Amino acid sequence: MDLVLDAADRHLLTPYVYPAGWPEGEPCRQLLSLFVITNLGALALYLLFGTLSYYFIFDHRLKTHPQFLEVGPHPAVRRHGPPHPSPVGGRVPTVALFFAEVRGYSKLYDNIEDSPYGWTGVFLSMLSFLFFTDMGIYWIHRALHHKLLYKRFHKPHHLWKIATPFASHAFHPVDGFMQSLPYHVYPFLFPLHKVTYLGLYIFVNVWTISIHDGDYRVPRLLRHVINGSAHHTDHHLYFDYNYGQYFTLWDKIGGSYKSPTAFEGKGPHDYLRKLREK
Repeated sequence: MDLVLDAADRHLLTPYVYPAGWPEGEPCRQLLSLFVITNLGALALYLLFGTLSYYFIFDHRLKTHPQFLEVGPHPAVRRHGPPHPSPVGGRVPTVALFFAEVRGYSKLYDNIEDSPYGWTGVFLSMLSFLFFTDMGIYWIHRALHHKLLYKRFHKPHHLWKIATPFASHAFHPVDGFMQSLPYHVYPFLFPLHKVTYLGLYIFVNVWTISIHDGDYRVPRLLRHVINGSAHHTDHHLYFDYNYGQYFTLWDKIGGSYKSPTAFEGKGPHDYLRKLREK
C-alpha cells in the first residue's frame, strides 16, 4: 500500500488534504492519506468493475426471476437500501492494517532481488496467497452463517437471492472486514512482493464481483474445482453450501460442497426457461 500512498501523496493529496509542510513520514499524515485512499479506491474499484460486469457480463434475463430483488420501490429495498459497498466507517480497521504495513511491520518487500527465490518465489507466493485466503475466507464465511452472527452481520448480503455485480460488496461493515481479514493478514506472515500484493488486492475485488455476475460458464474440467458464479448463486439460494471464495477444496473438506444446479439443468436460467414454456 505504500506504493499507492506515495503516488497519491505526491500527486493528489498535497496540498489539498493537508499542508505541504506536513512531514511526509508523519504518522497522522499517513493515516489520513490511507483513510482517503482506502475509501476512494474501494469505491472506484466497485463502481468501475461492477458497472462493466453489470452491463457487459451479467445476464439481464435473470431480472425476471421471481426471486430477483429489484432496486427500486420494493419494501425490502426501502428497508435495507440498494446494494452498496460497506460504509466508510467500516474500513477503519482496514486502514489500521494498511498503516502497519506502511510503517514496516509486514513482510512486504520492494525488489525481486530481496526474495531468496527470485521470480519463482513471486509466483509461488501468488499461489500460496490464493490458497491461504481461500481457506481463511471459507471458515470466516461459514462462521458468519452461525445463528449467533448471521442475522446481525451477514443477513444483509443474503437479501439478494439472485445476485448482481452490484450486490457483490453489499456487506455489513463487520462482515466485510472479517471476510477481507485473510488478505491483510497474509503479508504479515509470509514474504510478498509489493506490486504483486497490489495486483492480488485488485484481483480479489474483481473476483468478488465475478462470482455475483450470473455468468455460470466454467471450463468443464474445472467445474468442480473453481468456485464460480454458479456455485455462489447456489450459496445465495440454498444458504448452507459453497462458502469458498476461489476453489471448492474447503467446501469438499468441510462437507458443504454442492454441485451447482446450473450445471444440472436446474439453475435460475432453467427455471426461467420452464416459465416461458408454460
